[in-house]
Amino acid sequence: MADESERQTPPESGRLFGWSSARRRAGSPGPEGQGPAEPPPSDGNLAMRPQPPAQPPAGDGRLLRPSGQLPPRRSWGGIPDEVRPPAAPPSEAPQNRTAASEPPPPAQPLPFRDRRQIPPANQPVATSDGQQAPRRRAADGRPGEAGPRDARANPQIEAAKIRLHELLIEELEHGSLEGLPAEQQREAVIRAAREIVAQEQLQLGGATRDELVEAVADEVLGLGPLEPLLRDPSVSEVMVNDLDKIFFEQDGRIYRSPLRFRDKQHIMRIIERIVAPLGRRIDESSPMVDARLPDGSRVNITIPPASPKAPSITIRKFRADKMRMADLIAVGAMSEATAEFLAMCVRAHLNIIISGGTGTGKTTLLNALSAFIPNTERIITIEDPSELRLQQEHVITLEARPASIEGKNQIKQRDLVKNCLRMRPDRIIVGEVRGEECFDMLQAMNTGHDGSISTIHANTPRDALARLENMVLMAGMDLPARAIREQIASAIDIFIQVQRLQDGSRRVSHVTEVSGMEGDTITLQDIFLFKLDRVDEDGKVVGSMQPTGVRPSFLHKFQMAGIELPATLFDPGYRKGGS
Repeated sequence: MADESERQTPPESGRLFGWSSARRRAGSPGPEGQGPAEPPPSDGNLAMRPQPPAQPPAGDGRLLRPSGQLPPRRSWGGIPDEVRPPAAPPSEAPQNRTAASEPPPPAQPLPFRDRRQIPPANQPVATSDGQQAPRRRAADGRPGEAGPRDARANPQIEAAKIRLHELLIEELEHGSLEGLPAEQQREAVIRAAREIVAQEQLQLGGATRDELVEAVADEVLGLGPLEPLLRDPSVSEVMVNDLDKIFFEQDGRIYRSPLRFRDKQHIMRIIERIVAPLGRRIDESSPMVDARLPDGSRVNITIPPASPKAPSITIRKFRADKMRMADLIAVGAMSEATAEFLAMCVRAHLNIIISGGTGTGKTTLLNALSAFIPNTERIITIEDPSELRLQQEHVITLEARPASIEGKNQIKQRDLVKNCLRMRPDRIIVGEVRGEECFDMLQAMNTGHDGSISTIHANTPRDALARLENMVLMAGMDLPARAIREQIASAIDIFIQVQRLQDGSRRVSHVTEVSGMEGDTITLQDIFLFKLDRVDEDGKVVGSMQPTGVRPSFLHKFQMAGIELPATLFDPGYRKGGS
């Protein structure tokens, strides 16, 4: 929203500013009967259509004022950023064209895609000449459009957005949208914006009316230029590095978006909109914050001086539709035999650790595994922050909390693990173990709380063991290394390793049993391994999970749980339902 501080130049003498006054002038004739008078600009920088001279010379037109353009050089936190290309000289600046003038020349296409509106893959895309062209796939294998449009900062479009935003603020009564559902709020804003565009006859700068209205509605109700990416279900992460450097992850690969912020005030206003509903603050004294969007998406924000060049926003989107085990099999994340074996492990109350790097799908796999927990069991989840969406009814969610600005009121995951032991849990699920709470989690696993599941950051199952040992030492327990390893070997039954491959796909690469101790070393044996077949010409990894032929030593737990194990489950080429 436009701040009052942005309005520095008072309106001309004798001209009233405001939507109501502009509406009253809509029917009044202009000078010399030239039609309705145009509404005055809000200030010199946000002018929509500069007033033409009384008698313009023939063949001459007024130059459009570059509202919203960045200066040649700017700095964040006192550190200069990259030098921008100088603005075009006045002789080359675009001229202000009226409705009767010739249309503006077409914009030069960008070398990347315009992601503001992404139609479905099977829907044709309109080209610049109005014809329907089928969607194609770009050379890198991702879906492309027949003709990407220039989404860089267009001064006329930015000025139209600012003007329409100001008029919306004046038209909508304060508090008129409070209490309404999100859908009705957006409908009310879009309806008011359409009326203003029609009555004010704003110049759209080549954009359609619907695009302008949708963009302003995103500014009023959402996160501005980030909203199109957040609405796209195929986008999994959104990363803002600078005003004009917005990236997103799609199908495991990172692309640059042509979307951008106007200025520093614009991006800081969006940041405040994220953290304010959560009661959090972000400023120079506290330049980093973790937050959540209303849909559960995780957000990390850093501002100067922590990020000297520009504010940084990282959004990991939360999937509204939970991926089930069948979905993971369909996308090739694991084989049917692997999925069937893991489901049996959950039902048999084995303690499972899911290890992997950042963004490999550990939480997604944990959610899928939780579907096999019976509804008759009491489940307690411990997270920082809360991300799990379990499908059972008897679930209690505990969430850690960082310390306040004064360093008080912190709730640690270790305190929550200790507390949950007094809550009569059948299953304890720690969203991610990353510190001293590891010692208490292992203690719980070794004292009758079987069936616990957690995740950890590690590259291999062997690395996960080393990390668990280090985190036990972080609890301040002066224990010998052998005692720690014996506790780990006794508590954990299965490691599931997930990886993100070079083509962006996420796969289960290891299902490994902790078989015991040999001397001072914990022994591991692989039950299933990912076997690489080839990498095709498009860079796609082709392979599958295959059993190693090793039968785990905990099969007696399956029998105690009444689970019948297929005789050929660990044979290569096993298919569910086959012989």
